[in-house]
Amino acid sequence: MVKKFSYKRKRKSVEDYVNGVLSGNRVVLSQAITMVESTRAQDHLVAQEILRRCLPEHSKSIRIGITGSPGVGKSTFIDVFGTFLTKRGHKVAVLAVDPSSQVTKGSIMGDKTRMAHLSLDPNAFIRPSPTGASLGGVTRKTRETMILCEASGFDVILVETVGVGQSETAVHSMVDYFLLLILANSGDELQGIKRGIVEMADAIAITKADGENQTQAEVARLGYKSVIHFFQHRSVHWQPPVSSCSAFKGEGIEEIWQNIQKFQEIMKKQGLFEKNRQEQGSEWMREVIWQKLEDNFFQNKVIAGQLRILEKEVKAGKTPPLTAANNLFEAYCNTVLGEKND
Repeated sequence: MVKKFSYKRKRKSVEDYVNGVLSGNRVVLSQAITMVESTRAQDHLVAQEILRRCLPEHSKSIRIGITGSPGVGKSTFIDVFGTFLTKRGHKVAVLAVDPSSQVTKGSIMGDKTRMAHLSLDPNAFIRPSPTGASLGGVTRKTRETMILCEASGFDVILVETVGVGQSETAVHSMVDYFLLLILANSGDELQGIKRGIVEMADAIAITKADGENQTQAEVARLGYKSVIHFFQHRSVHWQPPVSSCSAFKGEGIEEIWQNIQKFQEIMKKQGLFEKNRQEQGSEWMREVIWQKLEDNFFQNKVIAGQLRILEKEVKAGKTPPLTAANNLFEAYCNTVLGEKND
């Protein structure tokens, strides 16, 4: 009779994770990020300790958010831009915020395969956003992943918006520099593009400025440049530049990087770079609190039972939504207070 042997991988200690991340071990970095993304309670405690110990090592980087409508060429741009940076001695991590992943179940993987050069670059690291999560959950995990990547020696963090809508605001709230990519004559005209996104942008780049698109790209660039000063931006010390680029020809990439360096220098000189990071940290804390309150509310057994009943009454028009919400909140407060008194 042949005995069956089962191999069980030894669980890493916090020390193993921290040492691996700080030494730049990519395998351990990936495992630490997986720990951060885990929904298991015991993994969450380990992840928080890893993050606490890695946090002091994360301040020597530039975080760049990159957004733009589908078809603008974000993945191609990041592939070329990231390779441009690694050739100049930088270590680049590419992360993504994808609130649509709960529907598509992780379509960001397609973007990873489209970054043909960067995905094979030894000085680059590409990490898809977790699937099946709410926007709040995804952004929290992206922030935590960012800290681990920075602690592992990546000095340029590129955060890509994959979904649309709130993802732009989410990415803006976690980066130092926000780059808006626009494709000329794609419908993102001055009167059509969302004003809020333009106001968030620290720079605008007209993409695919090559071949037959070159003239249209230049017209778009001049158009945005003529009105960009009408928008309200994050600092009076910085006027967002408007440039054009071609990832296909590799043109305009260096100018974009020079603008980022100039921005970083000005913001640090004014003391605004660190102030922005501090404010983002405070906002992050508040997001975590709201997320925990929401999770605790809907996981409450009393609420879960009443919620199903009240939802049916609301759908049937028997109870107004506001009344139902107030009843649920009152029941939750009574439950929480009751547990404390017990």
